[in-house]
Amino acid sequence: MTTLLAIIIGVLYAAGIYLILRRSMVRVIFGLILLGHAANLMIFTVGRLTKGSPAFVPEGAESIITRPFADPLPQALILTAIVIGFGVQAFAIVLFRRTYQTLKTGDLDEMRNTDRLPEKLP
Repeated sequence: MTTLLAIIIGVLYAAGIYLILRRSMVRVIFGLILLGHAANLMIFTVGRLTKGSPAFVPEGAESIITRPFADPLPQALILTAIVIGFGVQAFAIVLFRRTYQTLKTGDLDEMRNTDRLPEKLP
């Protein structure tokens, strides 16, 4: 299972980097989204995948855990990363929308010259 997730993480990273290197601003945003999901999946996988084992030790149980268990810290980090990733994605979408309204293009190569801004800004 871990090997399959490692392959999926690699594919997500590769696709995210590929999309970030494209000329379209929409593809750059999708690349950022894929990189965020790949990072979250990697943190989740590093925290160990176990079935049927709780991530906490119940009260009154032995002090030494003899079976494998899921580490709760990566799960908490993923929740934080999801919120931060959503904020970055929302900011990127708003930035793209405003840039498109101003420059009337979604092509990053055409956004190089800022001296030719339209006279009438919304």
